[in-house]
Amino acid sequence: MSFESFNLHPRVMAGVRALGYTIPTPIQLKAIPPIMQGHDFIGLAQTGTGKTAAFVLPILQRLLQGRGVASEL
Repeated sequence: MSFESFNLHPRVMAGVRALGYTIPTPIQLKAIPPIMQGHDFIGLAQTGTGKTAAFVLPILQRLLQGRGVASEL
């Protein structure tokens, strides 16, 4: 699986590519899909495994789509 499979906004994907990300880490694979759907998610993983990207990429995606992080509240 690659980051392409998440169907991220082209601007988000440009950043992903610029950083050299190609294959999502396990925490990213588990976190990104439910966060993009607006679900709450709690994840636990070691330092350096990509947790920040796992949470920030879907947030950026939702903001670029005009669906704010708290739009469903």
